[in-house]
Amino acid sequence: MDQFDEEKEHSIEMHLPYIYKILEKKIDSIKIVPVLVGSLSPSDEVLYGKLFSPYLADPSNLFVISSDFYSPGTSFNLNRKSNMPLTIPIHRSIENLDREGMTIIERINHKEFVSYLSKTRNTICGRHPIGVLLCAIEALPSEPEEIDVEDGTTSSAFDRIKPRIRFVHYAQSSRVTRENDSSVSYASAYVYLP
Repeated sequence: MDQFDEEKEHSIEMHLPYIYKILEKKIDSIKIVPVLVGSLSPSDEVLYGKLFSPYLADPSNLFVISSDFYSPGTSFNLNRKSNMPLTIPIHRSIENLDREGMTIIERINHKEFVSYLSKTRNTICGRHPIGVLLCAIEALPSEPEEIDVEDGTTSSAFDRIKPRIRFVHYAQSSRVTRENDSSVSYASAYVYLP
């Protein structure tokens, strides 16, 4: 990338102090491979998801995917299709929009996530890395595993133990009350792979 874009890109600088703190006892034995994901088509997200899937499946790897959620600056457009008065506070509209996206991400459904972004135009900065992650999870091999039934017997039925994404925290940098206010939304999640 050119110098202008490189100077504006700050994701890794935001995460390295946390990664260092968590892994400082092992810091000399780890390798960090930054991957910058730019603007991708949904089909490219599928392609890269398939490429990253084996690395995601390897428990010796740790992936950190970074994204703000709604971050429009001063262009809040959630309730405003006309000049009608707002029915709920702007910050609540932003949270509703973000939580809808978070719910879809938790479903691990790439097509639904792409549809949500197209429909809502939510400004999730890391929508493409999230899309690649969803595709990487969807591309994981599915091996059926025998499950234990609650009464202690073992069922002859097989069920795939599925990967999960769960959001654990949500916050906004400020509570927007006027259209010229500015705010950024943040959401934290983890991915569980069986």
